[in-house]
Amino acid sequence: MKLFIIVAWISGILAVVLMILGIVSLILGNNLLGVRHEANFYVMASSLLLLAILCVLAQQGCNQQKS
Repeated sequence: MKLFIIVAWISGILAVVLMILGIVSLILGNNLLGVRHEANFYVMASSLLLLAILCVLAQQGCNQQKS
């Protein structure tokens, strides 16, 4: 069950990095990592944030089911 927490942290950190890359891309006006539109960074980040939330909820569900 610790796997859920590890996946949540990894996906959360990746989402924050993608958001920062989106801001940097918007400010610099460059195509970072071959992404043409800054909104695509936020689309990817939102999916990772949803994965992090799902993992935290799954961890809580598993803890409640044990007791």
